[in-house]
Amino acid sequence: MDTSQTTTHRASNTADLMSIEGETAQTEAMEESTEKSSISDLLVEIGESTPTERMTIGDLTAALEDRAFGFLLLILAIPCCIPFLYGVPQAVSLPLVFVAAQIIIGRHRLWLPDFAKNRSFATESFRNMAVRAKPYLRWFEVFSKPRLTFLTIGPAERILGVFILVFSASIMIPLPGTNTVPGFAVALMALGFIEKDGILMILGTLIGSLWILMLATVGTAALTVFSDWLTGLF
Repeated sequence: MDTSQTTTHRASNTADLMSIEGETAQTEAMEESTEKSSISDLLVEIGESTPTERMTIGDLTAALEDRAFGFLLLILAIPCCIPFLYGVPQAVSLPLVFVAAQIIIGRHRLWLPDFAKNRSFATESFRNMAVRAKPYLRWFEVFSKPRLTFLTIGPAERILGVFILVFSASIMIPLPGTNTVPGFAVALMALGFIEKDGILMILGTLIGSLWILMLATVGTAALTVFSDWLTGLF
């Protein structure tokens, strides 16, 4: 009787162990699948796997994991790429700086204040957006792939975060055309973060740096002319 109970107990333990191992393997497979998914596929997967009628921004950033930084940077940078658009780029430049600052200090998960994290939207609207955006995101993904990935992690990531912060801050300048070039640079770097593409990171950094250099040169020349004009008055 005791032998029968012992055998049954061992069989039960073995079954439990196999069940746990199966669940662990399934979890690892899901995580691996998520890591390998492109951003266009991942957004569709998030929409399809959300069972509730509404989802919060916190839910979305949690599902995007480390890609949340690049995704939010891209969403905020898109309006800045529109030429001669005033008001909106200057308004989103501060959140851009906020995200860049978190990259600089090395956060692995995007932190948002509660009032932003708890904002919700209809899950069905998100699903429709993800499906409609997929062809456009696919177009970018054709040219982007994991390259020079060391530029998107660790110390290099923090250094590039400084560049993003500077480019984002320059968008605040309320002058004609000051938002388009740095906005495009930030958008390229955001895609680089999302796709782990170091080439896009370098390209965005070069474009943004040349813009800052030109802005500084023109600004210095304008200040010199203005100073000479004031000197002539007195």
